[in-house]
Amino acid sequence: MFKRCKWLPVVAIAAITATAQDARKQDAPAPELPKADYDRVLKIARGVQKELVRIPQYGVFDDLRFGIKGSTVILRGYASRPILKSSAEQVTGKVPGVTEVVNQIEVLPLSPNDDNIRTRVYIAVYGNTVLQRYNPNRGSPVFGTLAQRAGGITNDPPIGFHPIHIIVKNGNVTLTGVVDNEMDRSIAEIQANAVPGVFAVTNNLEIPNDKKKPSK
Repeated sequence: MFKRCKWLPVVAIAAITATAQDARKQDAPAPELPKADYDRVLKIARGVQKELVRIPQYGVFDDLRFGIKGSTVILRGYASRPILKSSAEQVTGKVPGVTEVVNQIEVLPLSPNDDNIRTRVYIAVYGNTVLQRYNPNRGSPVFGTLAQRAGGITNDPPIGFHPIHIIVKNGNVTLTGVVDNEMDRSIAEIQANAVPGVFAVTNNLEIPNDKKKPSK
């Protein structure tokens, strides 16, 4: 059974220093960090992760990631609303040990068509009989009020922790997050692919303790 925990990928703990990055470019083993440096960076990583997942605007249609180089945090990923990008930078800058924040988060296009696709893919994935156990709002309508219908799902996304994130950009869908097993991963991709108007689906869903890398 999937454990209901906050999950956010930490993508560059192994690339903390420029030396490690250069080593990888040359296909050489990255040098090990002194324990003091490793502990310092790990503390920063945990602090940043804790702050990012607590941002009220961070939801099912966003995907935030970050890397660390020294005391600099590089924010990456996608935000469905501009306010998330600025909020992520603000909270990250307040984490003890962080001296600089490089904000490379991409704000997704504010498109009515993409908004419609988000709605349809959300219903297709989280309304599926196999995948509905991942839905924190099981049994609740996607749009509870007329105001929500008028404003669109992007501006008023479903609340609660969603382990499957749905990133939509110009009709292209990327699935990120975690699921229990390969069957759930495949079903999510099939459901998203079946939505009218979707041009392509990239399945980056991960399975805990699975050595297979997500498709690109």
